[in-house]
Amino acid sequence: MLNKSLFTPFLLLILSSCFVAKDYKQAETIVEEDYFRTDLLPEDSVSMADYSWREVFTDPQLVGYIEEGLESNIDIRLALQTILGAQSYYKQGKWGQLPTLSGTGKVTHQELSKNSQFGSFFDGGITQYEVSAGFSWEADVWGKIRSQRRAFEASYLQSIAAHQAVKTRLINDIANLYFRLLALDQQLKLTNETISNREQALETTSSLKIAGIVTEVGVKQTEAQLYTVKALKVDLQRDLHLAENTLAILLARSPEDIPRGELNNQHLPEKRAIGFPVQLLRNRPDVFAAEYGLINAFEMSNVAKTNLYPSLTISGTAGIQGLELDQLFSLNSVFANVIAGLTQPVLNGRRLKTQLEVALTQQEQAYLSFRRTVLNAEKEVSDAIYTFDSAKEKEDLLKKELDAYQVAIEYSEELLDNGIGNYLEVITARENALNSEIKLINSRYAQMEALTNLYRALGGGWQ
Repeated sequence: MLNKSLFTPFLLLILSSCFVAKDYKQAETIVEEDYFRTDLLPEDSVSMADYSWREVFTDPQLVGYIEEGLESNIDIRLALQTILGAQSYYKQGKWGQLPTLSGTGKVTHQELSKNSQFGSFFDGGITQYEVSAGFSWEADVWGKIRSQRRAFEASYLQSIAAHQAVKTRLINDIANLYFRLLALDQQLKLTNETISNREQALETTSSLKIAGIVTEVGVKQTEAQLYTVKALKVDLQRDLHLAENTLAILLARSPEDIPRGELNNQHLPEKRAIGFPVQLLRNRPDVFAAEYGLINAFEMSNVAKTNLYPSLTISGTAGIQGLELDQLFSLNSVFANVIAGLTQPVLNGRRLKTQLEVALTQQEQAYLSFRRTVLNAEKEVSDAIYTFDSAKEKEDLLKKELDAYQVAIEYSEELLDNGIGNYLEVITARENALNSEIKLINSRYAQMEALTNLYRALGGGWQ
């Protein structure tokens, strides 16, 4: 008996060293030589993503809106509920290697036939009282329970990463909407000034017509320009209204007016530190959420593999049992049994093999999803860098364009005053100057949006 008791754990130790379940190894998904397809090579491992969003966005009103959004946004709250659900499964997985215990208390009454074997000994019936406890434990011989625990853990960590991804997206959306409102405000201010100027220009043109300097054509063209700007104002007011409504929804508010600052007072980091591409694996929440999904699928395929192998279970029951209630707690009422079993699946309608094939397919799908997420992350960084550089270059050109149009306005007005120029030239120069100023504001907004998008693309915001 002593030899048998020593042999059993030794056998289990040998079996446990032959785990069917394998350990996860991180896939190679990033080529360092790419460097986001930009000339902006990293000087060191410092990245914009390493900074808190409070260091990136400094406008007090914007900071307040981001704080409100992180606390009240519906998507954030939904993600938190997902975390709580995954946490419950994670806790369950941590208890997977412990035995299950159950307690039972019951009274059984059985009426017997008097002509039966037991009916002749008992007076027509038996009443039996029982109080017992049972346990069951499965040895993790092939690593199934370990894999289940790791799968639950990966699912839990994936839910946390998904919450962080929602957080980074929310901060990005709030900031971009806020900057969009500031750009629209500045365009509306410019439009109102232009309307005032063109109303005065219309009066001037009417006077010039009376003086015989311009014709009715010039008056109508000036009037048409005034209506064009007023129509532009209607579009801007509509865009402002819709942007305010969208931002209010992100803050979990009903649509309402959004107080804000001015575009020219905004300051974002001038240095675009991008770090190295491999840092996306630890900075981008959606990237490591996708990898946790891959880990979960990998461990579940381990579980499917181990289901094809024998399972070793030990179960037992112990308690007290008696026909008389007053004798239930005597030593003669004690009973116990222990069962050890080894179960090997043989025929089960191909279910276990199907489960394994499906699990391996889902693992490959999870890898492809992970790979796609990494590629998309690299693309978003590259897009944001190029968009910023393009907007900056365009801004420099638009400033030169605006300066040229302003000079053209001065010259054409001077020629008109001297009776030499054509009033159509004045109108055209003013129209072109207005368009240049609007494009200049859009270019400034595009740079701020690109920097905000770069911050999110690098994985900033959730820290």
